[in-house]
Amino acid sequence: FNNQDSLEEFSGRISQQIEIDSITILNTFKDTLFLEKNKLTNASVLEILIPNTYEVYSNITELELLDLFRRHYKIFWNSTRIKKAKNIGLTQSEVTILASIVQMEQQLKFNEHSKIAGLYINRLKSNMKLQADPTVKYAVGDFTLRRILKKHLKTESPYNTYLHGGLPPGPISIPELQTIDAVLNYESHDYFYMCAKPEYTGYHNFSKTWDQHNVYSNAYHKWSDQQNIR
Repeated sequence: FNNQDSLEEFSGRISQQIEIDSITILNTFKDTLFLEKNKLTNASVLEILIPNTYEVYSNITELELLDLFRRHYKIFWNSTRIKKAKNIGLTQSEVTILASIVQMEQQLKFNEHSKIAGLYINRLKSNMKLQADPTVKYAVGDFTLRRILKKHLKTESPYNTYLHGGLPPGPISIPELQTIDAVLNYESHDYFYMCAKPEYTGYHNFSKTWDQHNVYSNAYHKWSDQQNIR
């Protein structure tokens, strides 16, 4: 499995490959004892799911499934990655949360992930709000939104990073391994703002100042209107 947006989507995906139904899988990962034992919450449980190809028997049990993901989580978070997270000043959980935002921000051009990660880390270190559009889409409950409007920015949710500072309480998707590594190996730069380029390349314009960002933003919105993007 890869890039699933929610625990529900993940449960539906893997239930097609094993003999456990999706509701049972969902309830297994939401089990209070499991969450407490692994220092997880309903909001953070996605962190333990490492996207990969797993070879199992179709009659694997719920407990065996939990143990499988626990073991692979510990394998992925080796001493090197844990050290990199500490050097950034983030916990393993926070790295995963940030990676989920980076991935939803840029779903086409993965080579831009480390640059976007660097921008968000600059904001965190400067005590600026992340103001990440994907968190607003998550708060609204609609990842299909093509334009974020002022009414969306007012959505009250701990996931709305336009209203609340810092990182949200949990991942907004299950990030790919390479996206987590892009955060751990983020690009060091002085950018604080970004805006989609006014073309269909899928890339962003990055800015160090608000004034420059407004130039890029105005150009993008003008292009969006011309393209009738709503």
